[in-house]
Amino acid sequence: MEDSIDRHIAHWSRELADLDPDVEGAITRMQTLVALLRRRREAALGARRLKGWEYDILWRLRSTGPPYRATPTWLAQALNTHPATLTSRLDRLEESGHLARVHDPSDRRRLLVALTDEGHAAWEGAIGDQAAAEHALLAPLTGGEREQLAGLLRKVVMAAETDGPPLMPPVERP
Repeated sequence: MEDSIDRHIAHWSRELADLDPDVEGAITRMQTLVALLRRRREAALGARRLKGWEYDILWRLRSTGPPYRATPTWLAQALNTHPATLTSRLDRLEESGHLARVHDPSDRRRLLVALTDEGHAAWEGAIGDQAAAEHALLAPLTGGEREQLAGLLRKVVMAAETDGPPLMPPVERP
């Protein structure tokens, strides 16, 4: 059996004598599969009338745990977004009913950003779509093969993280 990546490797092996087909195959397959998942994610978000940055804000708020609230400053840092940009985005999400700005019960001078019921529903729908796309992508593999793939990728991630920061930002409560 041959896929499009095999044809890519065959072409470039003729051009680059020292091309390692196993490394090229693994990396190119990972890159193209991630790009495919991104396209599917954007399509699913578009069907729910959400933009990627909107989903990211909802995801970050949901990651805080009940009562799903955070300060705008924490959100800006967690999303690596300029505070002015975040303010504009929060305004749009508030207008669409996905979140609300509420006073902090412990300090009424502070405002918190909170998920609304509509924001919860939007996030849950989007995460469900994403899970379905991921399961469909890995459907050709048996349970054991999925476990093996996850283990091999974990090994690569652990090696990459040894020399640098974590590849996945931490999910922490504000």
